[in-house]
Amino acid sequence: MKKLVLAAVFLAGFSFTYAQESKDSTVDPKENKDLMTWYHKDFTTSKVYGVNTANAYKYLESKGLKPKTVVVGVLDSGVQVDHPGLVKNIWSNPNEVPNNGKDDDGNGYIDDVHGWNFIGGKNGDIDIDNMEVTRVVAKYKPVFEGDDSTKNKANQAKMPEEFAMYMKSKELFTKKSVDAKQNFQQYTMINEAIPEMLKMLGGKTLTKENIANIKPTDQKQAIGLQVLNNLALSPAFSGKSPAEVEKLMKEEIKGALDHFGPMAKQYDLNYDPRAEIVGDNYDDYSEKSYGNNHYQGPDAEHGTHVSGIIAGLPQGKEVQYGVASKVAKIMVVRTVPNGDERDKDVANAIRYAVDNGAKVLNMSFGKPVSPGKNVVWDAFKYAEDKGVLLVKAAGNENEDVAEHLAYPTNFKNSSDAAPFVNNVLVVGASTNRNNDLRAGFSNYNQKMVNVFAPGEEIYSTVPNNEYSYQQGTSMASPVVAGAAAVLLAYMPNLKPAQIIEALVKTSNKSTENDFGSKSQAGGVIDVKKAAEYAFTNFYDGKTSSVKKPAKSKKAVKK
Repeated sequence: MKKLVLAAVFLAGFSFTYAQESKDSTVDPKENKDLMTWYHKDFTTSKVYGVNTANAYKYLESKGLKPKTVVVGVLDSGVQVDHPGLVKNIWSNPNEVPNNGKDDDGNGYIDDVHGWNFIGGKNGDIDIDNMEVTRVVAKYKPVFEGDDSTKNKANQAKMPEEFAMYMKSKELFTKKSVDAKQNFQQYTMINEAIPEMLKMLGGKTLTKENIANIKPTDQKQAIGLQVLNNLALSPAFSGKSPAEVEKLMKEEIKGALDHFGPMAKQYDLNYDPRAEIVGDNYDDYSEKSYGNNHYQGPDAEHGTHVSGIIAGLPQGKEVQYGVASKVAKIMVVRTVPNGDERDKDVANAIRYAVDNGAKVLNMSFGKPVSPGKNVVWDAFKYAEDKGVLLVKAAGNENEDVAEHLAYPTNFKNSSDAAPFVNNVLVVGASTNRNNDLRAGFSNYNQKMVNVFAPGEEIYSTVPNNEYSYQQGTSMASPVVAGAAAVLLAYMPNLKPAQIIEALVKTSNKSTENDFGSKSQAGGVIDVKKAAEYAFTNFYDGKTSSVKKPAKSKKAVKK
């Protein structure tokens, strides 16, 4: 889930980032300050399903509560820790002396000042890694489909769980490797066709009127005209000069090619950068002291964007701010490469963040198979025992997660009545369109997805001190992680299960397009309402000098 495909089919709508019309379609999204902060809105007054950020702070402060800093662990691709919009909210290890080459706090990690990188080593940092299905096929193909058919059948009978995982992986590997190749070819073809498309404009601006009379003379021009028609519907492109259209198109195409290009390695059965770069014994899940303190890594776009949603601060002309910008510090735990995260790293990342004081962990990643799921589940249980909340993205495949498990999952089997731990909050992605509230890519399930939160057209920090719109359940998850941090900052006694209950019970519901059946909450979170619920039902009064008013006292729910 590290990167979201710009568009499943290019011709269906150029860049998904800009394909959706904003409330004011005449305003470029890059200049639309209302769009930049839409996910903070109060639904009651705006009728937009934002999360009511400002009113949450007002309510909690009206009760005389004083916030305590909450450390949020961002298990992701890395973070630009000196980004102007983040630098003041980056966690620093109080027990580590920077850059002295020593493990001052004795936690097994040298100079872990702002966190740790579990996908790096003495020889650098991993950028592109395999997809998990690739690793499974590479490992088990000789075991289950080797040259000796008798041995194959014996292994299949002896290892039924591994064989089932192998067959699932093989099917996905075959399909997705072909899709990746086709998509790369398609985007390459359109990239090469840009000059012809611009020529068709004849120097005129890109408007529906100006392209209405264009008559294509061959198939390439017909395809180009279809692309231009789609672009003309977007406020980011409509009305632009040919030079401006060219610049924007090349930016978007580059993003697509950067996504599909690495897939040649991600689906290469012989590619494995782990041993050379990280240098650990990957099969030894008990191994913990590996990696380095390179917080940013080769590609920190995803993790930097996620971090800004949680704790970004306005700076300069930028109005973007994170849900927990007033109370949270970001602990960077680099875990996710350009490819699928590895179970060993996920388990170690959870334990590292928990042991070093994080109370909320954001996990904007996932995959369809998990060879080391038991090790990750052990880490889930460890976090539960330590009172740490894990917030996880539901996934971007537009699937029912009961039918297509997205690991790591808090349900060992989709048929289980309840999760095996009570500290995991699974998040789907919502939009700012009330009649189309579930983002078209978002996974869903009434039992296994707890809540929805804004996850489309989300403006946040990215590397090189910049900002961009991105979308995905990867963006919805940090909205909820930020909300949880706000509740916990003012009411530190809250348990993960209580935070989950508060957010679920107070979500703003919707029944349009069957949205109410897509999650346990049946709606989009509202931080202010969740704060009221938690204060009324769970706050113990011991973490503030101000006592709770007698009229608000209720028995604490178990």
